[in-house]
Amino acid sequence: MNDIPTSVSDSGPALEMQALLDAAVDGILVIDHLGRILTFNRAAERMFGYSAHDVLGRGVAVLMSDDQQRSQSHDMAQDVATQIPQILGRRREIEGRRKDGTRFPASITLSEVPGSHPPRLVGFIRDDAERHESEAEAHRLQERLMHVSRFATVGEMASGIAHELNQPLAAIATYAHACDRLLGGPDADIDEVRAALKQIAEQAVRAGDIIRKLRGLARTERPQRLPSDVNSVIDELNDLINSDARTHGVIYRHELQPNLPQVVLDSSQIQQVVMNLVHNALDSLALAQVEARELVITTRLTPGGDVEIAVCDNGVGVHDSIKDRLFTPFCSTKPTGTGLGLPMSRTLVRAHEGTLEYQPNEPRGACFNVRLPVIQEMATSE
Repeated sequence: MNDIPTSVSDSGPALEMQALLDAAVDGILVIDHLGRILTFNRAAERMFGYSAHDVLGRGVAVLMSDDQQRSQSHDMAQDVATQIPQILGRRREIEGRRKDGTRFPASITLSEVPGSHPPRLVGFIRDDAERHESEAEAHRLQERLMHVSRFATVGEMASGIAHELNQPLAAIATYAHACDRLLGGPDADIDEVRAALKQIAEQAVRAGDIIRKLRGLARTERPQRLPSDVNSVIDELNDLINSDARTHGVIYRHELQPNLPQVVLDSSQIQQVVMNLVHNALDSLALAQVEARELVITTRLTPGGDVEIAVCDNGVGVHDSIKDRLFTPFCSTKPTGTGLGLPMSRTLVRAHEGTLEYQPNEPRGACFNVRLPVIQEMATSE
């Protein structure tokens, strides 16, 4: 390996070595102790747009964007010169620059040529542009699916929301008629009118608050993760869950453990997860033959140090035939279900470095447990 050729010669071994290098799919280059390019194979030529003749003897920085020329090429040259294996054998992301000046994402893995003096490095370079685009497209698709899932959840809540909005709107109409009646009398009581107008204002704020919470569930802005109190996140949903539960003839209660440590989360995404689980529970309870249908949301600090949100019901539970496929996309027992709620919920929870798991409820029904890691500094200080 000490005599890797810089160009094709007439010798058999050199021809075979160059043919081997040129047959490789990845770009391969050899760098000397000063960071100069000694070997440049055909794949590297296609990747960067340079011929081997253009780059042999030049610094490896010519293949990198201006932003990375100083740091990356300096690191490589320093590692070669000092034989400090800080970057050897590890895949690292770089931004490559082609001959025409265009930039592209790439990755490089460096290995030292055994026994070479002065030391040399072999670099294996891969063009990651296609992979990055595939990942970006997958991310865009996932965002669209999550958006569909959010609106499906909002759609399922429609009857409960309509009932919840109807109460403040009906109160507004009642107090408005009262104001009209009071002002139409010969001796209008201004204090009574003022009190009625105050009630109108309060009911309007209540209706606006319901709409604000609904818009929060359906929003499409970029996720924003902040240190948050899980109990407050659940409290914001209570009115919506209560109204939905009443519409389905379900008793709802929540048991939130006080003084939980904070969790870094996007409240809208976690609320979407909770609402997905709530609607699954309400659908299950609709089929249950029980005297009192119950939905319970609890929070607690687990023995392992995570914050847990549990959504439990005493419905029909999960049949054994689909237990292993619960989180598989498009797996649904509902006639009009999309089969996206649970998979999207697990994806959102995993993006928060948490877990979403199912377990049977006792004596009957289902429990879905969301576990989220607490902020490390706070966990250490507990």
